[in-house]
Amino acid sequence: MDTQQAVHYHYRGFPPRELKLEKILASLLKATDALARYDQVLQSLHSTAFFLAPLRNQEAVISSRMEGTISTLDEILQYEADRDPHGEEDSGSVRSDVYETILYHRALTNAQRAMQDGYPLSQHLVRSIHQQLLSHGRDAGKAPGQYKTEQNYLADRVKQRIEFVPISPEKLTDGMEGLFTYLQESQDAVLIKTALMHLEFEALHPFKDGNGRIGRMLITLYLWSTGTISAPHFYISGYMEQHKDAYIDTMRKVSSDGNWEDWCNFFFKAVEEQAFRNIRTAGNIRQLYEDMKPVFVDTLSSKWSTQALDFMFSNPIFKNSRFRSESGIPTPTATRFTRLLQERNIIRTIQDASGRRPALYAFEPLLELVRV
Repeated sequence: MDTQQAVHYHYRGFPPRELKLEKILASLLKATDALARYDQVLQSLHSTAFFLAPLRNQEAVISSRMEGTISTLDEILQYEADRDPHGEEDSGSVRSDVYETILYHRALTNAQRAMQDGYPLSQHLVRSIHQQLLSHGRDAGKAPGQYKTEQNYLADRVKQRIEFVPISPEKLTDGMEGLFTYLQESQDAVLIKTALMHLEFEALHPFKDGNGRIGRMLITLYLWSTGTISAPHFYISGYMEQHKDAYIDTMRKVSSDGNWEDWCNFFFKAVEEQAFRNIRTAGNIRQLYEDMKPVFVDTLSSKWSTQALDFMFSNPIFKNSRFRSESGIPTPTATRFTRLLQERNIIRTIQDASGRRPALYAFEPLLELVRV
């Protein structure tokens, strides 16, 4: 395909020599305020990982879907419920799209653990994330963990036309070094640096595949690494997917026209709106938890009722055998609980027990809040 009509990477254009702050200040302040409010919610949760695990799964589904990988939250959770945590993984038992989304979730989780252990956000960590993201399945042949060695393109498959030509492989090392030098040394506001980082990473397009997914992961990781959010839970792909055409066009205009201000305004609007969406979702999850406490107490009439509730919030799709073995609840009591919760339509049966195969259940009230 011809590249003459395509937009080409903005050589010597990063970082912009001068951002017109008067054009972005209003949206920057709104995004900063919204993110601060969201962080207050994070700090008020007694366990962010517990309450926001559904948001992370949701992010994995949406970010992967933006790259053409179609899966559902229920499929992801069902695979994890079916998987033997102590046995060998059988990726062949699930659709390739589902497994790719699971790899996204795991790569993000492992990156956050590495940073908690003291590893900085660096090129090495980015390559490690990529290695995990493309470690299995149909993407395993796309040089996991390795920067591109051939020119890549972003094309419109329907129109059979190349739309964007990223940086050349020969210039990529300098480009990546320039990006991380900017993050380390610039005195720009964190949200400005986050906006420019995301765009520059996507424009460099350093890998053969997986760039979009990693570029969106970096938003969460960078905001967290700078202390802008107190826990690694900020997910922006919902807004990006909803405004996908504007997302792509505004990024492309940076390379074609040098219009960094419109990109910043788009990005800050995304942060603002997604922060409030995440606040609402987190609040709904927390409220559901509080509402369900008396329901579980009344239904189960047991000192183990809160423990059962906690397990189902952490595992909204679960095997009966895992509930018995991992919840800490005595086996006869756990078995009785599943029967009682079924009778009250609090959990539903996805798969009946058959032979040695245990029953599979869904905690429907939580799933209804977070499905996408």
